[in-house]
Amino acid sequence: MANCSNCSAPLPPDSIRCDYCGSRNDIDLKEVNYHTTHESESQRICPRCDIRMETIDLKIDGRFLIERCEQCLGLFFDPNELEALMQATVSNVFTINRSRLDSINAAVRADDYGITYIKCPVCTKLMNRVNFGAKSGVIVNRCRDHGVWLDGGELRHLFEWMKAGGKILDQERQEQRKKAEAEQERERVHASAGSGRDTGHPGFDSYGGPLSSEDPDLFAIVQSAIRFFTGKKD
Repeated sequence: MANCSNCSAPLPPDSIRCDYCGSRNDIDLKEVNYHTTHESESQRICPRCDIRMETIDLKIDGRFLIERCEQCLGLFFDPNELEALMQATVSNVFTINRSRLDSINAAVRADDYGITYIKCPVCTKLMNRVNFGAKSGVIVNRCRDHGVWLDGGELRHLFEWMKAGGKILDQERQEQRKKAEAEQERERVHASAGSGRDTGHPGFDSYGGPLSSEDPDLFAIVQSAIRFFTGKKD
């Protein structure tokens, strides 16, 4: 667990303010106390404070630029940047510490902002609120096209979640979900096999295309042709 930079008291995993001395603590990005904010001011606006954010370089594998609000310490990541940062920061985790995951979630503080929908700093459209991973306890704001917003303290929470094996647990649950969906599909195909069009699933023509319910009966067509050429009538 992270400690307050002023009094060394333990910090809640999703807080930027120490409960003991009241000091505000910035996130220790990449577990080092150095990053540069010498980049030009970003054109992106903080969705919480409505001020321009600053661009910071995390110096991961060269330049790694993200946006941060100096006032609320919220962070905005372009698509896949959050996952890349977490992967670069937390490594050598091979087991799931379920008790640790439970304690992290038990320590979650009440949402300072309540259930609110905020605008994407890029396109200004309202972002979706989605759970990040399995049992992370963090609901992030996500724009499908432009990236993810984390409120101050949430990145520290995700670091602790990943250290406790949260990512491994999430991957296991995704695999279980895929297997369950595949099994349901196999059961559906098996149940409909041999039932033809009565199942609601059309057959296929010679080119693999689906037959519609309006396709004529082939036997009836042949019978009509025979009657035409032989002059026979019904």
